[in-house]
Order: sequence, then C-alpha cells, then structure tokens
Amino acid sequence: MTAKDRPPVSVDVVIPTSGRSSLAELLSALASGSVSPPGWVVLVDDRRSPDGPLLSRGAPGPLRKRLLVVRGRAAGPAAARNTGWRASGARWVAFLDDDVIPAPDWMERLLDDLSGLKEGVAASQGNLRVPLPKGRRPTDWERNVRGLEGAPWITADIAYRRRALARLGGFDERFPRAYREDADLALRATRAGYTLVRGERTSFHPVRPAPPFVSLRLQSGNADDALMLALHGRGWWRAAKVPAGRRPGHLATTAAGTTALLALLARRRRPAVLALSLWMALTAEFAASRLAPGPGTPREVAAMLATSALIPPAASAHWLRGLLRARSLLRDDSRAPHPLPVERLPEAVIFDRDGTLVRDVPYNRDPGRVEPVPGAREALQRLRASGIALGIATNQSGVARGLIDRRELLAVNQRVEELVGPLGFWAVCPHAPEEGCQCRKPAPGLVLRAARALSSDPSRCVVVGDTGADVEAARTAGARAILVPTPATRPEEIRSAPEVAPDLPSAVDLILGETL
Repeated sequence: MTAKDRPPVSVDVVIPTSGRSSLAELLSALASGSVSPPGWVVLVDDRRSPDGPLLSRGAPGPLRKRLLVVRGRAAGPAAARNTGWRASGARWVAFLDDDVIPAPDWMERLLDDLSGLKEGVAASQGNLRVPLPKGRRPTDWERNVRGLEGAPWITADIAYRRRALARLGGFDERFPRAYREDADLALRATRAGYTLVRGERTSFHPVRPAPPFVSLRLQSGNADDALMLALHGRGWWRAAKVPAGRRPGHLATTAAGTTALLALLARRRRPAVLALSLWMALTAEFAASRLAPGPGTPREVAAMLATSALIPPAASAHWLRGLLRARSLLRDDSRAPHPLPVERLPEAVIFDRDGTLVRDVPYNRDPGRVEPVPGAREALQRLRASGIALGIATNQSGVARGLIDRRELLAVNQRVEELVGPLGFWAVCPHAPEEGCQCRKPAPGLVLRAARALSSDPSRCVVVGDTGADVEAARTAGARAILVPTPATRPEEIRSAPEVAPDLPSAVDLILGETL
C-alpha cells in the first residue's frame, strides 16, 4: 500500500527501557527508516536509580521533536508499559523492547498493518527475527533467544489499540518480569471477544552477550507460570500457544534428589541408591538434550553440565514460591488490571487550541507565551488513561494574514504538546475567513479530518471548544459538542450550546460520565 492510498493512522511508539546501550541503536533505526513516525516516540525511563540523562547524546535528529521521555516506577515491564500507553495520545500504541532493531521499512509496514483494521481487532503482532552466528551450531542461550521468533503476542514488537488496553485494564502489574505479562494480556483480550492478528512488519532481536549461568537465572519465570495457572487455569499454556516446558521432569528430578539426600541422612542405603540413580538418569537425559544441538565447545559443555544439575531444583523452588505468591496476590488485587466500561465512552475527543487548552494569545508566534489553562494536563491524562484518542482542530488565520509563518506555528504547537502531553493529530486551518474554505470552523472540515486521522466515526467523537464556531463545526460533522466558555464567549453562544462546562476538567467529567 502506498502512502497516498493509506488512510491516516494514529499511532505512537512506546519503548520501556532500563537504560540498555541497545536503546541508541533502536532509536537510530527508527530515525533512519523509510517513513518517520507520525506520532510520538514515548520512552519510559524505568531505571531504578537514574544516573544522568537517559540518552547521553540526545535523540537522533529526526526524532528530536517527537520524543517524549516519561519516568517509570521501576516496578517491572508491565507497569512501565502501562505508564507508556497512558502517556500516549494516539488510537494505537506500538510497543517495542529496547533491545530490538526495527527494519528500515518497519514504520511504513506498521502503518499498513494497522490501516483499516476492524474495531474488534485488539492487536497487531510484528515478526521478530533472531540472527544467529554462521559456521557453527547455536549455544543454549542463542537457542533460547531464537525461541522468540515463533512466540505469539510478545511485546518485543506488538501494537495494541488503546481503547482495548483501557477496556482490559492494561498489563497486569502482578507480573514482575518480562515473561508472561504479554501472554496474560492476549488471553484476556481473546476472552473479551477481541481478535489478534499478525502483520507484515519485521524487527530484529540480536543475541546479546550473557553470562554462562544465564539459564539458571531465567528459572525465575516459573513463578510467573504459577500465576498464569492461578489466573487462567490448567490449559493456559495451550490457549496462549506457548510450549508446555519441562516442569514435570524438573519436579521429578528434584523429588528424586531430595529423596536421595533424606535417605542418606537417615542411613537408608537401598532407597538412597535407587533415588540417586533416578536423579542421575534424569539429570543426564536433561543435559544430553541441551548438549546435542549445541556447538560442543569446552565452555558450553561445562556450563550445560553444571546448570543441568542446578536448573531442576531452581525451577521447582520458583514454581512453588510462585504458587504461594499467587494465592496472596489473588487475595489482594490492588495491582490487578481494572477494566473500564469503555462502551459508553467516545472514541476520540477533539479540542480547540486557543482559549480551550491554552490561554488565548492572538496570533501567537512565541512558544514561550504558551500557557495551559488550569488542570489541562491532568484532564487530558484522564482521557488517555480511559483509552480515548485525542486530537486538535484549530483555526490559524494568522498564517494567511502573514502574522505568523508555518515554522513558528509548528513551534507553538510543539510547545503545547510539551505542556499538556501528546495529542494524536493536529488539524489546522491556515486560511483567512474570506477564502471560503471548508476546513475553517464553523465548517466541519477540521473535525472530519481529525476524526478520520484518529480512525473514528464523527458520531463517536466529542468536540470541546470555547466558541460557537467550535459547537457548530461539531454539529455539522455529527459529533457531540461541549462548550467551555471564556470571558470572550458571547452570551448567545452559551445559551445555544447543547452542553456547557465551567472549565476543562469539568468538561472531561462530562465526557467520562462523572458528576459535575
């Protein structure tokens, strides 16, 4: 699909990061792609103890003005992703891990993947490729990373509809690791009636260096499997399309080893010999299964023999610990997802700029004079967290009158977003009133353009403004209108408005169905 044929797509890219050096490579790949990101690139700085700036050299040039850094809570990747999508203002949120490299046409293919998807589609999965060294067989760690290639619904490269995220309550923050939080969300999405599809875009996941005993550290994921069992039942792994794993074998190996040790302590020689023989047989089979496809180097053989003896008890201990933790977590659901009743909410809210989001400074060409109205940032954040896309429809006749040029207008608009947060789409009319265009409010053009770019039907949109022209543009487009008067709003405009709110936070109360 060419850019000319593709309808506008409202999408932000969210990248949670712990500050890995690979982040710079990812951003460089995004910046040099065949198509620039149409929305914001939201970096969630999830470092536990930030020491200096996240990007020592700053963002690559093309991303410099579209990069937003928000602070995470260092509470795990699920919490970081929730922080990211709630900071976004677009209809779609594309998640990337900070250790992947998007292909040069990744953004172009992402827009193609999302274009025209029906409302019932919650997510579009990218294709992950793991390049392996040539000329030798892969190590155990390299095979582990290569398993990501076929894994469904992993958040290394996946785009979710924000409205679906809000309906589902986002990622479950009871998952502390980057392991099963993605499968949990996918299962909740399908059980809520959504479908998930695979797109055409590709990103690459290089195999980063890892210590010899990394496989032992990975066994902590067994605790997350225990939580999945508690949340989704015995067949969860089949429903989530993930491998069943070797847990029964690990539990049997651990039981045999424990029995041998106890029998030796009790000086019961025959049971000890039988249990020890079983432990040795199970451990040898496990080690052989890991060594056979590997390179067979002395370093690899030594690591496989040692970890094959240590993994079964480590996996079993994490599993049992996870079962106990799951019982405690299910009693206390404070970190569980809290879905919102989004069916009654609009799909998008389109704001006027001057007098509505920021103080009205006629023909403002100075970003330093931009001042949000009281409560603007917090009010917009409530809408984002509810899964509602945001946009702007603003008349800027100062461009046609020669009072402000387009570069100055862009700088002012960028400052607005810096102060109130990302806005999914800007519909701007640069014409003078006498030009008779169809975009200048009270004509419906700007509202229709913003609704189309936000992939919303105008009837599912709300327009918030401070003049009768905003209200009339909404009515003509078929959208709901809420007037937030200023001292400059005429009394007759207030009397004729279908809904009136005293200020912007109160207008958001009306949109969210809360009492004024």
